[in-house]
Amino acid sequence: MEFSFPTRIVFGAGTLNQLPELVTELGMKHPMIVTDPGLVKAGLINQVTDRLTNFSVFDRVVPNPTEDNVFEGVRCYNRERCDGILGVGGGSALDAGKIIGLMTTHVRPLADYDDNTGGDRLIGPDIPPIIAIPTTAGTGSEVGRSGVITLKETGRKTVIFSPYLMPSVALCDPELTRSLPRHITAATGADALTHNIEAYLAKGFNPMCDGIALHGTALVYRYLPTAVWNGEGDIDARGQMMIAASMGATAFQKGLGATHSLAHPLSTIAGVPHGLANAILLPHVLRFNAETVPERLRDVGIAMGLDIVSQSAQEASSTTVDVIERFLKDIGIPTHLSEAGVDPELLPMLVPKALEDGCHLLNPRPCTGDDLRMLYEEAM
Repeated sequence: MEFSFPTRIVFGAGTLNQLPELVTELGMKHPMIVTDPGLVKAGLINQVTDRLTNFSVFDRVVPNPTEDNVFEGVRCYNRERCDGILGVGGGSALDAGKIIGLMTTHVRPLADYDDNTGGDRLIGPDIPPIIAIPTTAGTGSEVGRSGVITLKETGRKTVIFSPYLMPSVALCDPELTRSLPRHITAATGADALTHNIEAYLAKGFNPMCDGIALHGTALVYRYLPTAVWNGEGDIDARGQMMIAASMGATAFQKGLGATHSLAHPLSTIAGVPHGLANAILLPHVLRFNAETVPERLRDVGIAMGLDIVSQSAQEASSTTVDVIERFLKDIGIPTHLSEAGVDPELLPMLVPKALEDGCHLLNPRPCTGDDLRMLYEEAM
């Protein structure tokens, strides 16, 4: 099964078998696999390498990829004389693969390409072909046109954005997520939920993204519990979550919100996995936003199938947030940041970085530094 929106997506159980022909079709004779040590240790990467004959592997991607990580990958790419990228893994590996591809042909300092400062204008089309192969259902990076990298000079998670960063093909085989542990399934699935909901609530006009975001939300609400509690046995739930993740990343080209601005520093400063940080923060940010966009939150609840049509917008938005909070708790997400090991004494470091993060600029309710501090404190 294939479709585009606009990324070319090859989807379905067993579609990894199409990898050799896709590599040939894109003109790759010696691709570099970009992945992380965990996938190598688990043996999951063998499902990719067993289908190839001529390749190199860069398996040094860290959970929150850094600038040094990118350039180590570029050196490997050049040394091995590679001619394409296969990003294999979760969002970190896929993002790293895209930015490594960028920096094999672009010579400016990586900070110059920061989307916050208009760096997208400096990115050209001369990027090697990229096949993105997700092994989680969360970030949706396989269909996205951006990568998130922590820059050395700022210590801040930075979005590098350009349509030219969109993978040539997203190869989405839910079989690769079948053995994903429950806690990772829950956190990455909650990341997909956050992407869909924040995209729908974000400022701006993009009805195509709005429609995708609402249906993506519905899919997560319906299928994530099954993927968490019966992930090995229900490949359909795994597949529906993989679709929901891709839908979230397609929708958030419209924008994200304060949840992401708060979550990004939690990864770089406190070491909290991105999906888990989003999941803990989401209900708090939604309550903050309900004052401004109650009608939109009611739309989210209706998409989830809640019986709230007869309620006022304010009542419906409150019900929706309560249900989302209970939903996250039921799949094992902690309710507070302290349960994820975050020390309240980090707040003076977290708040300025969250304020610097551009995601909150499209939040439906404007955020000051005091607002962001309050949200951290409520979630702590």
